[in-house]
Amino acid sequence: MSANGDTHSSVLLDSLPYYDNDLERDASLKERAEKLIQKELKQQPQALHPRVPPPPTLFANYPMLQAELARVEAREPMPPIDTLRYQLPGPTKTPATEEDWDAALKNAHAQLEHQRLRHMNLALLQQYGSNSWRIHNYLMESTSQNLDKTVEDLKQLTVEVNRERKNSQTAVGAQLTALETRWTELISSVLQIEMANVALEAELGELSQREVELASL
Repeated sequence: MSANGDTHSSVLLDSLPYYDNDLERDASLKERAEKLIQKELKQQPQALHPRVPPPPTLFANYPMLQAELARVEAREPMPPIDTLRYQLPGPTKTPATEEDWDAALKNAHAQLEHQRLRHMNLALLQQYGSNSWRIHNYLMESTSQNLDKTVEDLKQLTVEVNRERKNSQTAVGAQLTALETRWTELISSVLQIEMANVALEAELGELSQREVELASL
């Protein structure tokens, strides 16, 4: 815990995954660890932390996109394309009124304008499309190369970080092993000294009793 009482700013990690081999020596530890993890997960609060921002509202200013997103989330099929706009039907009523013929004429004008725009777009594409695609492909290749370089740099950085972690944990682990060995030796020495003290106390008791017996003669 830090001095200001913030328990999240300073965390003591006592795990050395590059050095510890307890799971290899004792297979039951893995099962116990998994049980502890599951128990800890069950104790986690369901509510999010107050600092976690709320989920963003997608397409807040675009009702059509919101409706399309809702359709995709509901797994509803896409509505069929209205092909009537690409046809030139005549009036369906018999006899047709002037309004019916006017609507059919407007539809014909719209179809004619649509075809004119398509022809114009095809002409522009034929004239400028190839160069535009070359430039687009060049930009995409450049972007791909930059991303590949970024990925390689991140991979190299990850390897270096893992190498430093392994070297650091190996050094710390060796130091811990040496300290543990030294601690075991000291404990053994203390036990030997205590046993020697007990033996000396018993010997002193025998000598004192012997002295008393000799003094009484």
